[in-house]
Amino acid sequence: MNPPSAHQQQTRRILESVGWHANRAVSTQRWESELVADGFPPMHSIALQFLSEFGGLTVPDGGAGVTRAREPITLVPTECCGEADRFIEWGRQIGRDIAPIGELASGTCACAFLGIDEQAEIYVVDGVLATFGQMPQALDELVLGYMPRKIT
Repeated sequence: MNPPSAHQQQTRRILESVGWHANRAVSTQRWESELVADGFPPMHSIALQFLSEFGGLTVPDGGAGVTRAREPITLVPTECCGEADRFIEWGRQIGRDIAPIGELASGTCACAFLGIDEQAEIYVVDGVLATFGQMPQALDELVLGYMPRKIT
């Protein structure tokens, strides 16, 4: 196994500062129930695994990033309630099941929703669909302030 890269180490430090730790596991049951009641399909195993490890964390803005500002991240999937149609439609367009995982830039005019598909690719789900790529690199890009790549 390769040692963590400098980006992975920086991401780990940021996440540890907001409560993440190795082997973290939180219950996703309440989020699952609320999302299904709101019209989302049941969450796939990759979304549940991601949320078990990272769900409930809030990363504050961190100033300058690599290719965009390091905006606040809220990894609470119920922040996406009311947006089931948007997630379902984008998923249909790209042939993936995009499950909600939280918000990017929460509380700002640039607020957008975050999702993850069954192949562990993290998306910005808004008026356009953009990707940070697949885990674990996607988490580095999201946390460290990389611009997501527009899909449509």
